[in-house]
Amino acid sequence: MRAVSANFFALLFMCAFASVFYVWSSLENRLERHKRRFSVPVGGSLYPSLPVDLSAKTFRALLAVPAGQRPHLGGRLEALNLTGIPVGNRDYHVNKDNKRSTQQEGPVKLGSPVEDGVFWSEWLEDLLPAGFTEKYAQTWRESARTHRIVKLESGCGRISNQLATFADGTKACVRYGINADQVQGETLTYYLAILLGITNLPPLILSQLNTYSEQWAAVRTRIDGLQWSDRAVVSLTEWVSNLTGVVTPAPLRQESSGLHPALEELRNKSTVELLELMQWTDLIIFDYLTANFDRLVSNLFSLQWDSRVMERDTNNLLKTPSGDLVFIDNEAGLVHGFRVLNMWEKYHNTVLSSVCVFRKRTVQRVAELHRRKDARKRLLELYRDSEPLSLELGFLSDEHAGVLQERIDRLYKHILYCKGKYSQL
Repeated sequence: MRAVSANFFALLFMCAFASVFYVWSSLENRLERHKRRFSVPVGGSLYPSLPVDLSAKTFRALLAVPAGQRPHLGGRLEALNLTGIPVGNRDYHVNKDNKRSTQQEGPVKLGSPVEDGVFWSEWLEDLLPAGFTEKYAQTWRESARTHRIVKLESGCGRISNQLATFADGTKACVRYGINADQVQGETLTYYLAILLGITNLPPLILSQLNTYSEQWAAVRTRIDGLQWSDRAVVSLTEWVSNLTGVVTPAPLRQESSGLHPALEELRNKSTVELLELMQWTDLIIFDYLTANFDRLVSNLFSLQWDSRVMERDTNNLLKTPSGDLVFIDNEAGLVHGFRVLNMWEKYHNTVLSSVCVFRKRTVQRVAELHRRKDARKRLLELYRDSEPLSLELGFLSDEHAGVLQERIDRLYKHILYCKGKYSQL
């Protein structure tokens, strides 16, 4: 009888184990189905030495938390807000005086798109819209800190985030964060962009959850249901509608030699196309400095499985109807990006080496941070002067602040290398 009972319980245990394994395998397949095409890219001169590692275990480890939990949208996006959900009819409102509305769509006829060897021409930079200007961002931040939140609902990516509606009808994405790295990374990345003069990131504030405060009281029941911790620091980022996905431009794909001043293709681009490429060069510099692997770098990694990944929309990058790029969901930058830097560094270096054309104004900021060796000091001052909750959220560790300065210095050396290579053109 005991033998029969033992066999029965052993059989029951095996069935339970098999059921758990089946459910887990199904969930993994659903999350990663689009990444497992197992078609290894051939040829190509831009990314010639990528390792071929088809280990699903390695893939999950490298992508880490942010990319693995976002739903796959696939193909071209329809009109989207910052969160990847269908939008209403609220228009993008930052660049109403867009000079490009009267620009030609044909090849450039206003002069060379590149000057002084490796810089986008001044006439082209003058046409670049202001994006989220500091004046606009400051006004939004002041308003968002005082307005009551009347509704919280899903719609900002993962379940832990929420789409908030203010009393005046405007909206923001609330990032609760699975861990502190995410909110801190998103916030510090935003202020680094300001320090660099990059205006492609929507404005952001911090708020401390308090269901008895005027700002959060109306959504107390929702917060309790979400099991958010009281006094937790969350970030609120402006919700922007009427955005679409962005495909990696041809000069930055694996079959290209890269985006450099000698590229004849630049002379055949329209002004609008050149302005988008200019923003891409800022994006690549920015993601290199912050070690953000959850955008172009993750696409580069996925070439091991999917040779056409560069032909689909880039993660966490959207575009306004007028062509302005919007850098969204930057939670992987700085803090988390630096923690897993060893896993991703070869891909960061490959993407950076694909670009040898830069915005002169961005390079001036980088050169100053390199010369003064004070990136930590200046970022901390800007952060504390601008954000009342900076002490509660915290700042970069000394180690990570050192990593940031090192990356600024290496970026500066790369720019000097490009100048030396192409200055005679």
